[in-house]
Amino acid sequence: MGKLSTIREIWEFLRHRKKWWLAPIVIIAILLGSLIILTEGSALAPFIYVLF
Repeated sequence: MGKLSTIREIWEFLRHRKKWWLAPIVIIAILLGSLIILTEGSALAPFIYVLF
């Protein structure tokens, strides 16, 4: 529940402060983080880490 509340808090910040230019940065960070978390136990992990 902590991760979802963090995402919700970032979303509320973007809406309240009208910082829409941060939205692409946040979305890419969330996508890359989820890619690393989802592939860390698979056979693809060594190939994903080469990209970074």
